Amino acid sequence: MAVTMITPVFQIQPQITTRLAVNLAHRIVFLLAVVLLPHSCFAQDEGFVPLFNGTDLTGWYAVETYNPRDFAAKDEADRKAVVDAAKKQTEKFWRVEGKEIVNDGKGPYLTTEKEFRDFELVLEYKTVAKADSGIYLKATPQVQIWDYTKAGGKWNVGADKGSGGLWNNSEGSNGKDPLVLADKPLGEWNHFRIRQIGARTWVWLNDKLIVDNAVMEDYWSKSPNKLPLIAKGPIQLQTHGGEIRWRNIAVKEFSSEEANRILDKLSEAGFQSAFNGTDFAGWKGPIENYEVVDELIRCKPHKGGTIFHEKDLSDFVVRFEFRLPPGGNNGLAIRYPGSGNAAYSGMCELQVLDSEHEKYKSLDPRQYHGSAYGMIPAHRGYLRPTGEWNFQEVTVKGSAIRVELNGTIILDGDLSKVTEYMANSPHPGKDRTSGHFGLAGHSDPVEFRNIRFKELKD
Repeated sequence: MAVTMITPVFQIQPQITTRLAVNLAHRIVFLLAVVLLPHSCFAQDEGFVPLFNGTDLTGWYAVETYNPRDFAAKDEADRKAVVDAAKKQTEKFWRVEGKEIVNDGKGPYLTTEKEFRDFELVLEYKTVAKADSGIYLKATPQVQIWDYTKAGGKWNVGADKGSGGLWNNSEGSNGKDPLVLADKPLGEWNHFRIRQIGARTWVWLNDKLIVDNAVMEDYWSKSPNKLPLIAKGPIQLQTHGGEIRWRNIAVKEFSSEEANRILDKLSEAGFQSAFNGTDFAGWKGPIENYEVVDELIRCKPHKGGTIFHEKDLSDFVVRFEFRLPPGGNNGLAIRYPGSGNAAYSGMCELQVLDSEHEKYKSLDPRQYHGSAYGMIPAHRGYLRPTGEWNFQEVTVKGSAIRVELNGTIILDGDLSKVTEYMANSPHPGKDRTSGHFGLAGHSDPVEFRNIRFKELKD
């Protein structure tokens, strides 16, 4: 409720080594475990780490709900003071009984000391009649838990649809309501599997998919300046209205490569490769200023210019990965005519920039990563650490442009509505209806790979 305040088939050939055969056998055992065993068993394999040791509340503290951005803005000493004070009151409200965490429905929320970015969470819970609870992801409400029966008294706010939905998403949005009612009868154990990559969220309750690739909204910011979900934060167990018990809590954190592969597999239909990984076939412009190394395109140091794919595009989606060196600067040419400065002669240049580098601390907001250069600023704070691969998707439709970085939408704007420009410099190309997709290098060895696009047809 609202916050108050497959099994794959492996054919092992004779020449496969014993070690490989053993590894394949282990993978088969794991995959069967995922399908056939409860999540409490599956959580012990494949990188899952217990968040609850079954004995005490080490690694947790109980705190009143808070805006994670406000908490992150505190200095380190102040954050530590908040956590230390919260630990002193934790056992007043939360206790451990027989490898279960128990709360009577009162008090602050149990919170992990560790923060998480891209992860999969598994846990089991059991609750009672008229209870109301939830799981906060990145300190944000929430994956809903409640009494789904009519006697629970909350059918008027959606309890009849069951638990597991992203209750604080806006009305009618994907994920707001669970796809199916999957709760077990009150008093029985339910198990959740929750995956979150950036702001994208999937929820399985008792092995049924009930939230499918929904963008979790940031409860803490409101329109018209609504922010995306914060990049990382703790997991919190909410409780009010009745006893709830938790057990077998574990988490697997995804590496940037793992998270990118998950995002890469979403809605693959219709995409075609723009780069063959070997040479610049299909590309034009000053390609001598770039190089192909290990199936990626890299701008040569101290070189640059705009190279572009030969395909003329109108409305399209482009997906790719990029990796920034410290202080790296590049850009995406959108609807580029084939000559001129991409930021002005094309529809726009979308910045590709190590935004948090010290040398860029005083830029205009419309110059940071993901921004439509000089016109619309993107939200900051969603790049992976410098040197890691990022996954980005750009959608261009009419005059509208959207940028999704690592699972979070950082720009969603309409260039036809832009009337103010950085340094009062006009952008004569912003109203172009077609052109090329390209890379606008600015002397730094920024790398790109897996570049694909899909044309959008009416």
